[in-house]
Amino acid sequence: MKLSPLARPQRALMSGMGKLQPLVSPLFGRRTRVNADGERLAPEMAAVGWSAAHIPGMGLGGPEVEPSRRGVDEGAAGLAEKFPPFAVEEDLVIDSPSGPIPATRYRAREESSGLLVFFHGGGFVLGSRISHDGLVRRLALGADVDVLSVDYRLAPEHPFPAAVEDAVAAWRFAVEAAPRWGRSPNRIVVGGDSAGGNLSAVVAQQVRGDGVTPCLQLLLYPITDLGNVRPSRREFESGLFLTEERLEWFNNHYVPEPAMLTDPRCSPLLAEDLSGLAPAHVVVAGFDPLRDEGLEYAQRLVDAGVPVTVQREGAMIHAFANMTLISAGARAAVDRVNEAVREAIEKVQPED
Repeated sequence: MKLSPLARPQRALMSGMGKLQPLVSPLFGRRTRVNADGERLAPEMAAVGWSAAHIPGMGLGGPEVEPSRRGVDEGAAGLAEKFPPFAVEEDLVIDSPSGPIPATRYRAREESSGLLVFFHGGGFVLGSRISHDGLVRRLALGADVDVLSVDYRLAPEHPFPAAVEDAVAAWRFAVEAAPRWGRSPNRIVVGGDSAGGNLSAVVAQQVRGDGVTPCLQLLLYPITDLGNVRPSRREFESGLFLTEERLEWFNNHYVPEPAMLTDPRCSPLLAEDLSGLAPAHVVVAGFDPLRDEGLEYAQRLVDAGVPVTVQREGAMIHAFANMTLISAGARAAVDRVNEAVREAIEKVQPED
């Protein structure tokens, strides 16, 4: 994506911040906020939170949807790392009962070990393949997988359950397409961040009875219950990039009918039965409003007998996986995510 005149200086600012991090962290590392669990906020994450609140274009948009979408895409492009050319970068269209779903398949090298079907975050209103291009490239390269990045329909034009319908259709398309791409259908991960983590959890529930199910559900700081507020949402309601005001704005656009908030396709944490689901790797950030519901979903999976690993990044904020340009801590965290994906795929024999 070509950066706008506004985004170019923002990228320069963020890139400069990343280069200064080794010098700044020792100076400010013990002066940042400490949460109720005793975790300390990384200095660069504190800077991102301040920038989102005070610098135009650095946050999660404003009151209008379309300008917010453009701003998020530009802001994310400004924060994206640079990668060498990929072996495969294929734009394609997924046919579905509700219409075409745009997607892009990435492969870093000539071969890969599996496939990740990825749903981007953005509160079901914002975000796109553009906003998450840098993240999915890092996942494709680090986890040694093809990544199918899906542009599902967004609210308010397409409220719940449109995104769910597209996500399930994209999963089933990937299962069919995997052999054509030289990938085993049994080595497919479903994953996403924030709203995309929600959709990934929902897909895992919706396809539980299919002949092919995910070998892993990768849930990066997922929103799992749209109708209830937990302590972390109160503790981190402002000043840390994702705010309570923005969560309410997202939810009101995505689910205009409050009675639907208890539907498990909207709030997967509220599903009665979580047994028999795919193994899960749940990632939470110590200073994220969504932290508690991510942890609660992980515990409910454990209680249902589902194999779960929890990756708690105590110094991070929401959306840190999109901030690897400026944060060594975020890069290390995504490396751990990649390791979890590789391990899950390696457990599955391709011919199984």
